[in-house]
Amino acid sequence: MDSGDDIAPIAILMDELRSEDVQLRLNAIHSVPTIALALGPDRAREELVPFLQDSVDDEDEVLLALAEVLGRGFEGYIGGKEFAHLLLGPLENLSAVEETLVRDKAAESITKIAAVLSQAQIEEYYIPLLKRLSQGEWFTSRTSSAALYPAVYAKVSTAVQDDLRKSYVALGSDDTPMVRRAAAKWLGALLAHFSPQHVLSDGLPIYRRLQSDDQDSVRLLTVEDLIALAKRLSPAEVKEQLSKQIRQSIGDKSWRVRYMAATHFNELADAVGAELVREELTAQYVQLLKDNEAEVRTAAAGQIPGMWSFSKLLDKDVILARIVPCVRDMSQDSSQHVRAALANQISGLAPLLGKDSTIEHLLPLFLHLLKDDFPEVRLNIISKLETVNDVIGIELLSETLLPAIVELAEDKSWRVRQAIIEYIPLLANQLGKPFFDEQLGNLCMSWLGDTVFSIREAATVNLKKLTEVFGVEWAKVQIVPKIMGMGQHPNYLFRMTTVQAITTIAPSLTLDIVGSEIIDPLLLLASDAIPNIRFNVSKSLEVLALAYGNTPTGHEFVQTRIVPCLEHQKNDQDADVRYFAARALQKAQSVL
Repeated sequence: MDSGDDIAPIAILMDELRSEDVQLRLNAIHSVPTIALALGPDRAREELVPFLQDSVDDEDEVLLALAEVLGRGFEGYIGGKEFAHLLLGPLENLSAVEETLVRDKAAESITKIAAVLSQAQIEEYYIPLLKRLSQGEWFTSRTSSAALYPAVYAKVSTAVQDDLRKSYVALGSDDTPMVRRAAAKWLGALLAHFSPQHVLSDGLPIYRRLQSDDQDSVRLLTVEDLIALAKRLSPAEVKEQLSKQIRQSIGDKSWRVRYMAATHFNELADAVGAELVREELTAQYVQLLKDNEAEVRTAAAGQIPGMWSFSKLLDKDVILARIVPCVRDMSQDSSQHVRAALANQISGLAPLLGKDSTIEHLLPLFLHLLKDDFPEVRLNIISKLETVNDVIGIELLSETLLPAIVELAEDKSWRVRQAIIEYIPLLANQLGKPFFDEQLGNLCMSWLGDTVFSIREAATVNLKKLTEVFGVEWAKVQIVPKIMGMGQHPNYLFRMTTVQAITTIAPSLTLDIVGSEIIDPLLLLASDAIPNIRFNVSKSLEVLALAYGNTPTGHEFVQTRIVPCLEHQKNDQDADVRYFAARALQKAQSVL
């Protein structure tokens, strides 16, 4: 490389970064690794890194890209881990800019670099950077610093750890709410590295200060800190040190804090231990289920026992006495979102209550929610019926819920109809052929004529699954004639559904059934007036050839019935038909 070539990469980068075109500057940042590779490690350290350190006066989008590039293994371009600390300079500058996304990405990249630094590098370069950011004049740098403590706390000496804890105390007491918010956000991660002694002596006071902050945006972040603390303490210490804070968070005057408590209730119950759950948390959970704010009730409903460890710590009698009455009230809640969240989780109570109590207490609620005006409520109930079936058995379930299921099969919301379709194979497997044919057979066929394509498509998949459940002889009698009959319908959508149903179901049948019941009506549709139907016939013939052409009998079937039709379609007046026919013919001939 001559002298002209030596300066080219940096010069080009500088020119592009000075461009008025933001996209050009952005492209220049993304090309930095390539430029570093061209320069080599020495020049990348000596020229490129200092240049990037000065390149912080730019659009946020460009700075964000730079912060990301530097944290993506960039130390490999400057000589490896022993020089990784040099990247801290440009990232320190980015950690103090005004845009939050840039600061967050810079902090993320700094923590990635920390993972490859030695203890000596951390204490010589990283810790001074951390102190400068923590004591910065502008709140932006202090905010960024909170994220940098957890990555190195366990890697430094005891004396340095003492200093870090004191610095974090200062962040938790900062005059600026944004800094205190960052301290609350990262406290849980930092506590994971504290010794048991320092969790009590330092971590607990920081948490208590933040948990009583006058800003609810700070307090709501301390819910996860509470969980992190509880995990580090013994049940006795949790009861002694955190009972008051648990009550305060769940009963906070701000609904946003209560919402966070409800959202993380599962984790909290798991962390505090069985005794405190039974003595206090059950009553507090009921309090959340009855909260004045719909958002809080929705979050609490999403934590209904049965889906999480809290429930395992409760006796059945407690659930019946304390939780089920709340569930009953919530099934008639004025908020559709609360009812939808309840519908999504209520089935989880069935395994806990057992058959008799589920029949007595939950079945009426299922029926009520299945008739809800809001489609998502009905959808959520349907999607979880399998859990109830496992507890009370299909006979009772079908007896009580089948009328509601039949009604929902014609629901105005196509998503509800689709959910019912997807539930049918499970129901069929449990009901048996006679009952299914009598109660649901016609219903399954009616979906093939639905006005929504997704329903028609789901209906064909449903018939394939039913064939796998009941066998090909059942399909020959109950499904195939009805499908093929639709092929003569004057409405082209029905004829199209016939072709698509054949394509889906045929591989699950036998060659005898295909040859005697299916192929002739299908070949007639190859001459349909609608091009879409004709080229879908080509696709269907391709599937049949690949499914059955690997036996002597199938070989003859493909040669005499499928290939001639495709040869004819190759000369169709429609380009799409010619394309799919040629493709299908090639596939068919590959099995001959």
